[in-house]
Amino acid sequence: MTNVDAGAGDRLALAVLVQYRMATTEQMHLVIAPEVRIEQTRRRLAKLRGEGLVERITLPQAGRLRVWFPTDYGVQVAGEWPELRGRRPPRKVADATAVRLRVGHGLTVTETALAFLQDARWRGDVCQALDWIPEVHHPVSGGEAVIPDAVLYYRRGPSGGEGNEGALLRAFVEVDRATMGPERLAAKLGAYARLHAYVPQLAGRRSGFLQERQEAWRRSYPLFPRLLFVLDGTGPAGIATRISALHAAAGELSVAAFLREVPALAAPLVDLLRDGPSAPVWRPLRNPAQRVGWMYSVHP
Repeated sequence: MTNVDAGAGDRLALAVLVQYRMATTEQMHLVIAPEVRIEQTRRRLAKLRGEGLVERITLPQAGRLRVWFPTDYGVQVAGEWPELRGRRPPRKVADATAVRLRVGHGLTVTETALAFLQDARWRGDVCQALDWIPEVHHPVSGGEAVIPDAVLYYRRGPSGGEGNEGALLRAFVEVDRATMGPERLAAKLGAYARLHAYVPQLAGRRSGFLQERQEAWRRSYPLFPRLLFVLDGTGPAGIATRISALHAAAGELSVAAFLREVPALAAPLVDLLRDGPSAPVWRPLRNPAQRVGWMYSVHP
């Protein structure tokens, strides 16, 4: 391996940790370099740790599992790179105690990202490590904000189906580990409906200039991203309860209008890991009796 190759690998590893917040050694290996031996990833992470760019904690209750995260210095260095420039600074996780307290949700989000990355590689689609962007801030009126666990960017390749080759898909991903009640989870649908409809008031303009106003999300996305709920932390009965709550919320008047335009789906994480996200493991919230792939198109 040349020094140039090594430098590019180090850069990607740091960028991924800054963007994803945290990952195990195995997760990092599968995200950044699955084609090489895992020992190379271990050496790379140890090198970045020696340079003060990343740190780790060890979870003794999980077979001494190592969890890696960026230091403040690592966040500062990577934040100046073009591939990360302009993104909202990540919530700091450079304190080992903070990482330990967030590790359950953080590693589940990373595991979800890995499911999409590996599925894209298998299908010949395009979804790179940095196409998974956690915690993107989307303001709504009254000081409210919608912050999905991740925004996914995904481009279909030759296997995308007739007429679909090269189609760019985007998704808001919510990873739920059953740490909140089903009603609170379902309330997120209303927040996304409000984001979909939110038109900010233009400063210094009279209310008559309505033709100049548009929904805030259009500044970032040509189409509103589809909404994916990934469910974990409970058995089949708990999954069914949460999907029922989401289905009930989908029938509310304001949410129903939103879902006629935007696909919203839910799936157990265990199914994604077993069959891949492109498999028909998703339940459309308007009709959870169906089973579809996540690239499903909504129909009125």
